[in-house]
Amino acid sequence: MSDPRRALGALGERLAAEHLQRAGYRIVERNYRTRYGELDIVAAGDGCLVFCEVKTRVAGRRGPDPFEAIGGIKRSQVRQMAAQWLAERRAELDEPAQSRLRFDAIGVRVSAGERLLALDHLEDAF
Repeated sequence: MSDPRRALGALGERLAAEHLQRAGYRIVERNYRTRYGELDIVAAGDGCLVFCEVKTRVAGRRGPDPFEAIGGIKRSQVRQMAAQWLAERRAELDEPAQSRLRFDAIGVRVSAGERLLALDHLEDAF
């Protein structure tokens, strides 16, 4: 990837997906594009269908905390994207995965050398 921001985002999403899998979730889809933007991760586990917004930051650089970047507009976008995803994919899902929807946020902090420093997973973040 030539765009450093995209590469950083892809790294954070990969680390977040690995975290979810270790926690027992099944990754249903990644990087689902809509006219509203892109859903980072859709996962299923514990009777929930989880829409995850992932924000990645490099430690020591100026900028907001990963979770501060998920404001009201972003939350609304994620809900719109989830509604579109559900309209297109609901028939493909197992019944237990459809029982409850949840919106999670995952904040990833990496070093300048792209080593994972911290990963925080907020369930039911919005």
